Amino acid sequence: MLPAHADEAGGKRAVLETYADIAAAGYADSLAGAESLRNAVSTLIEAPTEANLTVARTAWIAAREPYQQTEVYRFGNAIVDDWEGKVNAWPLDEGLIDYVKTGFYGSESDANPYYTANVIANPTVTIGGKAIDAGRIDRALVASLHEIDEIEANVSTGYHAIEFLLWGQDLNGTGPGAGDREASDFDPENCSNGNCTRRAAYLAVATDMLVDELEWMTAQWAVGGAARTGLLDGDADKGIATILTGMGSLSYGELAGERMKLGLMLHDPEEEHDCFSDNTHRSHYNDALGIRNVYLGEYRRTDGTVVKGASLSSLVAATDQSVDAELRAALDATMNKMTILSDEAEKGHRYDQMLAEGNARGNEIVQTAVDALTAQTKSIERVVAALGLSALEFEGSDSLDNPGAVFQ
Repeated sequence: MLPAHADEAGGKRAVLETYADIAAAGYADSLAGAESLRNAVSTLIEAPTEANLTVARTAWIAAREPYQQTEVYRFGNAIVDDWEGKVNAWPLDEGLIDYVKTGFYGSESDANPYYTANVIANPTVTIGGKAIDAGRIDRALVASLHEIDEIEANVSTGYHAIEFLLWGQDLNGTGPGAGDREASDFDPENCSNGNCTRRAAYLAVATDMLVDELEWMTAQWAVGGAARTGLLDGDADKGIATILTGMGSLSYGELAGERMKLGLMLHDPEEEHDCFSDNTHRSHYNDALGIRNVYLGEYRRTDGTVVKGASLSSLVAATDQSVDAELRAALDATMNKMTILSDEAEKGHRYDQMLAEGNARGNEIVQTAVDALTAQTKSIERVVAALGLSALEFEGSDSLDNPGAVFQ
């Protein structure tokens, strides 16, 4: 019979294996979604009709569902955090990529000289004496533009660059409606807004790059992959701390703070995560669901099958059933509030409208979700203590920790 400490270590290792299995499945589903998106984009470029544009948009939305559930792997896993900006960086200054309505967007930014560079329209771009050869829209060009001059808003790759190209700007503020780019923006034979061949090329390249990035990350969590091996071969307590760091940081500073409370405080639709497509409600819902997945050790794949194994919940319950019950209840409460938010948006009261000043009902729906996420984070902190782990540092947000600084 193994000594107690060996049983405990084995239990933690089993939890980490489930965590890695869920990551592998989530990234594999994300990859499959991106491949379906690439097929839809290829069809759109070959036959730029409104019907094909709608199919491509639908594929983009479907591809987001599994990916957002993987965001809980950020913060604790350096391999994910160092990479994720290539696929999900936001917000972006879309004028870097394509035409914008300057009356809505503005014509310049003190913080970003590339604010309206519009590489799709300009084969040569000169900023501050630096010349960029954009004559050929290819991977090298698109990659070189990403966070150029270390400006985070210069997002040229990933989901949101593709989202902007598929929808165009959302010019409705906090009113109803998403972006409404026309399919003819990709039609060289009936071109609206110019540069249709180059725009189609950018969309195709960005989508190919997204597929490649997700293929790489999926491999990192497969058996023998660097992310899985590093986690399972390392110290078990550090591995459990990795899970909880991702849960707490996404729950509090990132989702409750930067993605929700900040936009609510500013009543600013530009602070919504999927601002061109008006799909923010689903992104937030799936972020919260991802947190729940890794605690319960259970993930429902896009094909309906379930990945399930030893859970962090069972590990906590073996130490303190009341703490486990508290966090499970908090996770359920959060999903309840996120379901209300998502259902409300699906009925037509979209997330950017909920942020509007004077929209009491919308503001309340967002705030109650923020409150649930904040309460959930406190329960995560109690789990950390119950497991005897050193205090973990979760990501914070001025919107929650120092609200006065937001308006300075």
